Amino acid sequence: QVRLVESGGGWVQAGGSLRLSCAASGRTFSGYTMGWFRQGAGKEREFVAAISWSGGSTLYADSVKGRFTISRDSAKNPVSLHMNNLKPEDTAVYYCAARAGVIVTTDYDYWGQGTQVTVSS
Repeated sequence: QVRLVESGGGWVQAGGSLRLSCAASGRTFSGYTMGWFRQGAGKEREFVAAISWSGGSTLYADSVKGRFTISRDSAKNPVSLHMNNLKPEDTAVYYCAARAGVIVTTDYDYWGQGTQVTVSS
């Protein structure tokens, strides 16, 4: 069974930092584009960041540029998201995702269950 499991979420004050990780099982995602999405309460899920299979290309939502950094790690933990200078509007459930193809902001094939990030003002 293919699984992506997020970790690292939690509560932090505005201006603080968190690092989200994504653990993979059931298959290797070394050749996949990896992404992070988030969904705030009462909102639609939105794209946050993505990184190509090689790590050579990245995409970021305008709202997180300069504050968040996506990176590729090991085969078992294929992607991380370093979040700095967090704002209350970053509060959401964050999802790890993977797709077999070029780096884009939609159409991902595999999804994790999500990890809650709460930023207090």
